[in-house]
Amino acid sequence: MLRKSLIALAVAGVTFGATSGQAKDMKEIRFGIISTESTLNLQKIWNPFLKRLGEKLGRPIKGLYASDYAGVIEAMRFKKVELAWFGNKSAIVAVDRSGGEVFAQTVDAEGNPGYWSLLVTHKDSKLNSMKEALACKTCTFCNGDPNSTSGFAVPGYYVFALNAVEPRKHFKRVTNASHEANLLSAVTKKCDFATNNTENTRRFKETFPERAKLVKVIWKSPLIPSDPLVWRKDLPAETKAAIKAAILGFGKTGPKAAEEKKILAALQWAPFRPSSNAQLAPIRRLELFKAKLKVERKAKGRDMTGDEKKKIEAINAALKKLEAGNSN
Repeated sequence: MLRKSLIALAVAGVTFGATSGQAKDMKEIRFGIISTESTLNLQKIWNPFLKRLGEKLGRPIKGLYASDYAGVIEAMRFKKVELAWFGNKSAIVAVDRSGGEVFAQTVDAEGNPGYWSLLVTHKDSKLNSMKEALACKTCTFCNGDPNSTSGFAVPGYYVFALNAVEPRKHFKRVTNASHEANLLSAVTKKCDFATNNTENTRRFKETFPERAKLVKVIWKSPLIPSDPLVWRKDLPAETKAAIKAAILGFGKTGPKAAEEKKILAALQWAPFRPSSNAQLAPIRRLELFKAKLKVERKAKGRDMTGDEKKKIEAINAALKKLEAGNSN
């Protein structure tokens, strides 16, 4: 995955040589955007936002559209982006491995407090529920990007871990792709069912209105916190202050607030709200519970080995830390 991400970034003209100094010395700010759908579709809705944000900050904002989530994570790690839009799971990796820090959170345009992971299939499919999908061992399954919250982490826990199912061993064939690619595979019957989320299915109605009519939802997850915006923790304080003011004021203050609201509406968002790494705690907890279930199931019917006991102890300690309110 890492090798593929580096190659993709190189093709896009992003190289991993020496960095060009601190952000305060840069003539532009680089903004990473995770690959939920095709780059062309993302550019249509993101470029107006980046242009206006650049005007507010007094310098150009350059969008980085990598071929997968790992590409944006690695770009932040190698200081090739100053800030990025992530899902919660990919944000965890960016915080833990790439020196990232959550500073803002998106807000759903419809007023929802978050969004939901889905399992989808073709409307004529024989599958009508998660239970039926799990029972179909001859089915093909389109899973999400491994760093996706709604496309991988959430269904990985609620659908598969809680039901003791390992997709690659259980189904006839399993692939990994973006939300848009998975929806297209489901409605063209290239796979029997796929992961997705409520935000992307809404986007799908705009980009592929006729094909969107063929989508059938067979499972909906518990609520997922809205997506975070993450900056590099090592940015100068004055740069952070300027970025935060511009982001949190977008669509709220200034003579172009109404225009900015329309730009956000194209992204299916309302104005942002402040956030922190604490918003990642629910997904961290979910990942820990999934890991704990895996160890416990492996040891079912016998005494745990020393290594297994240590793993459980480490997981319990991490869970206790989260409950105490420390999300880092």
